[in-house]
Amino acid sequence: MFASVFFGFDLREVGVASMVLFAVIDIIGSMPIIIKIKQSAGSIHPLRATAVATLIMIGFLFLGESILGVIGVGINEFAVAGSFVLFFMAIEMVLGIEIFKHKQDSSSSRTASIVPLAFPVIAGAGTMTSIISLRAEFAQVNILAAIILNLICVFVVLKLTARIEKLLGKGGMAVLEKVFGIILLAIAIKLFTTNGKELF
Repeated sequence: MFASVFFGFDLREVGVASMVLFAVIDIIGSMPIIIKIKQSAGSIHPLRATAVATLIMIGFLFLGESILGVIGVGINEFAVAGSFVLFFMAIEMVLGIEIFKHKQDSSSSRTASIVPLAFPVIAGAGTMTSIISLRAEFAQVNILAAIILNLICVFVVLKLTARIEKLLGKGGMAVLEKVFGIILLAIAIKLFTTNGKELF
């Protein structure tokens, strides 16, 4: 079984799958969201967030929809739930209001590193749906390699969050927060409408 998982390694497939996941995760475009979470919670834990996202993504690679089936939830319900979290985060960014209230303590930063950072910002419904879709085209070992490569990138970006925040300054962050807030709002609405029509 172990050998079968690693049979069929192909650098081309790894490259294509990596590009697909990089575009879906969009860790660079998520910087304003990540900084917003960091400011609300006081701090984030890059290793914890990356580790949880890794478990979620690899779990979906090998088990897919059966994970959700265990608790009686389909991929569409999962996507709609994620869209609500993204929607309220976008409202915060665009309107400058506080919806997710965090006390700035160690437990809050640990929680924020998992929800909403690991899910749904990093390993969201779009990422998981993409992983399931990639399984129809590529060998599991190549998708696994693509996941690992992307999560290394995610970890590096999370570690550099403070430096990026300092480089952009308050003015730059304010502009990016509004722009990406609108983009995130559009993504949340698209995620809801696409999956919502399957439910209703």
